[in-house]
Amino acid sequence: MKSLREVAVGSTAKVRRLHGNGPVRRRIMDMGITKGVEVSVRKVAPLGDPLEITVRGYELSLRKADAEMIEME
Repeated sequence: MKSLREVAVGSTAKVRRLHGNGPVRRRIMDMGITKGVEVSVRKVAPLGDPLEITVRGYELSLRKADAEMIEME
């Protein structure tokens, strides 16, 4: 299993599934991150938090704790 946090900067990967439940999962899904969606990692802050990603044409910041709950292909 590879999480979104492990995807290299400049790479694109597809979401395989979301882990977690309740409000955290809902927040991730509200960002448009769902199964089968391609996510590009644009950059990572020096200490690894947050990740700057592109999803469905939108540029987002994602906390590393949330990124670990997103399983990638």
